[in-house]
Amino acid sequence: MQGVPEQFSDERDSARFRHLAQVPGLELYHAHIANYAFEPHTHEAFGIGSIELGAERFRYRGAQHVAPVHSVVTMNPDELHTGEAETTDGWRYRMIYLEPDLLEEITGIRHWWFSDVVHYDPQRSRRLCQLNHQLWAEEDPLAQKGVLLDLIDAFRPFARHAPAGQQRESHRFDRVRDYLHDNYMRPVTLDELANVAALSPWHFQRQFKAHYHVTPHQMLMAIRLWRAKNFLTAGLPAADVAALTGLTDQSHLTRAFTHRYGITPVRYQKQVARR
Repeated sequence: MQGVPEQFSDERDSARFRHLAQVPGLELYHAHIANYAFEPHTHEAFGIGSIELGAERFRYRGAQHVAPVHSVVTMNPDELHTGEAETTDGWRYRMIYLEPDLLEEITGIRHWWFSDVVHYDPQRSRRLCQLNHQLWAEEDPLAQKGVLLDLIDAFRPFARHAPAGQQRESHRFDRVRDYLHDNYMRPVTLDELANVAALSPWHFQRQFKAHYHVTPHQMLMAIRLWRAKNFLTAGLPAADVAALTGLTDQSHLTRAFTHRYGITPVRYQKQVARR
């Protein structure tokens, strides 16, 4: 797309994605980021990562965190976060994203949850890195499932399994978040969101940001771009994806997608689209 680079502007920055055809609901990610700063975005999946080199600084649940080398990062679904380098030469890391239904199906354990986001654990971090790399390279479906189970065993000590109601209190803004998930494909106004929360627009905007640490528009864009990833994975043309996710056109999708994920929609699709 004209005006948008097909890769990062800094040659030190790179990002790659991989999906496994026999394991829907899983995404592997490997990146080295020195200069790029990721805008607030979300994953509708558990994100488990290991820092191989350098350190990352990011905002998560309204607080700043630093993940140094040999640490493990554990993020819950639907949590907006940022990401940028804390060290001069950036940070290299591997992530695996597991949708909640897949994690429960594989393990038979419900109500996965992570209380903490950063864990300094060199031995476990190296183990996760090794298993992630092994899973990326594996082509045999049976072997893939075996490696995945080993990987889950490696991060399971960080997880909690309290019923959902005990993990997080219900809040009026949860209804707003759900409303955005149900209506991401069309224009949404501040007035209608405020009405869902039973607040005036002025109070709604201030309280929503205090609760989620992002604006309603930032959350809407994060949801739209997560949906865009799903559509691109299914092989839909970028122009159609833009229309399906409520964006103006393909240029709008390309700019927004690149700002969030550091890669254009077309490049992402080439890496992960189902054959």
